[in-house]
Amino acid sequence: MRRFVGRDRELSVLHDAFQAVREAAGSAKPGRCILMRGRRRVGKSSLVEEFLRRTETPHLFFTAAGGTAEDELTELLDTVARSTLPERELFSEETPTQWNASLRLLAEILPDDSPSVIVIDEVPYLMDRIDAFEGMLQRAWDRLLSRKPVLLLLVGSDLSMMEALNSYDRPFHQRGREMVVGPLNPADIGEMLDLPPADAFDAALVTGGLPLICAEWRAGANVWGFLRDSLDNPISALLVSAERSLAAEFPPQAMGREVLRAIGSGERTFTNIARAAGGIAHTTLTRATGVLTEKRVVAAELPLSLWPSKERRYRVADPYLRFWLAFLDPHMAEIERMRGDLTLSRIKEQWTSWRGRAVEPLIRESLARLLPDGLLPAAPAIGGYWTRSNDVEIDLVGADRQPVARQLHFLGSVKWLEKAAFDHHDLAALQKHRSAITDEPVPLVAVSRNGASCSGLQAVYGPEELMNAWRRA
Repeated sequence: MRRFVGRDRELSVLHDAFQAVREAAGSAKPGRCILMRGRRRVGKSSLVEEFLRRTETPHLFFTAAGGTAEDELTELLDTVARSTLPERELFSEETPTQWNASLRLLAEILPDDSPSVIVIDEVPYLMDRIDAFEGMLQRAWDRLLSRKPVLLLLVGSDLSMMEALNSYDRPFHQRGREMVVGPLNPADIGEMLDLPPADAFDAALVTGGLPLICAEWRAGANVWGFLRDSLDNPISALLVSAERSLAAEFPPQAMGREVLRAIGSGERTFTNIARAAGGIAHTTLTRATGVLTEKRVVAAELPLSLWPSKERRYRVADPYLRFWLAFLDPHMAEIERMRGDLTLSRIKEQWTSWRGRAVEPLIRESLARLLPDGLLPAAPAIGGYWTRSNDVEIDLVGADRQPVARQLHFLGSVKWLEKAAFDHHDLAALQKHRSAITDEPVPLVAVSRNGASCSGLQAVYGPEELMNAWRRA
């Protein structure tokens, strides 16, 4: 079994919260609450399990399943009976039949003089299925739970609902500290899979940093070895994780899935997405893209420049889901009849062009973490610039704010090819595009998988430099 890798920052946050509970034991309100959110299969539950393993404290780990209020309560009773809480037998003897009573009794059986942990996973299911759940939770916390030395972890995959739980107009407002769990970063992936920086970025694009998928990647194998293994296994995490996540968030009849598939196929503009999704109506598409962006599945971006633009573009926010929609979802029947070799061949044909665009958001985030570095200043906003006709397109725009900047800090181009370096032809194109958006001598930057063979650049970044940003994080 692979050792637990990464998550040092998240584990530190949980440890500090637990220590605060321990040190506050005996005070009026020693309890602490953390609202943990992150996309499905990103490793939230594994993170909590690792934290519980390290603390070795009495705990309850309840996971809602999206059933009725009665079914969820029955599962809670069973979970308490199997927990490590010292007074768990009292819960079974009382057998509460209402959620109000169960939360009250749960508080009563918690230790008074030593810390414990309560985990409620998939809280949005309870918010959706149980009438006034947020109000009941708020009363139980204020009157009972917070008066015990307990760390309450409320975990959820629906990002918008978890954010709403702590919003100012909701009952549980300001009761908990928010914590966001993202995917494994490229440095964690490189360490886990024993990969050099360039290959680790490839792995990040294919797996999205999802631990379950990374766990199936043989240490030291390149992307083609991993894909060959995964496509030969019809139940591999690479193949099934996306479908399970989409099934949980979007019912089969939801128009959002068709729109998401259109965006995942490479369509980026509103008009082209509507056409690829079967010519759906403007209002239907507006509603679908609104849901997708609200759930953080899709990112809607505007050009970053010195003047406003309406040329909005859409992209799938999660790299793994983007890869799955582009290469795997359209050919699942082929893979299921054990012809993954055909799928792999298709991926190899399109890999260079797909990766060149897919890596850009990851590079922007890497630079945001890296700067300032002595060559370039910090850039509060890093995006891209494009026109409707794409006659001017700049991969990297660093500025003081977005989408309409007051000052541009740098402009740059990404050339993420296996062997070719950033050369004078690429520099000439970048200079030409710079003149289309500003007359100022804004510094020019190249991000290249294989360095640069020309002068005239303010800075050049490769996989190793970008990886340092994540190692430092």
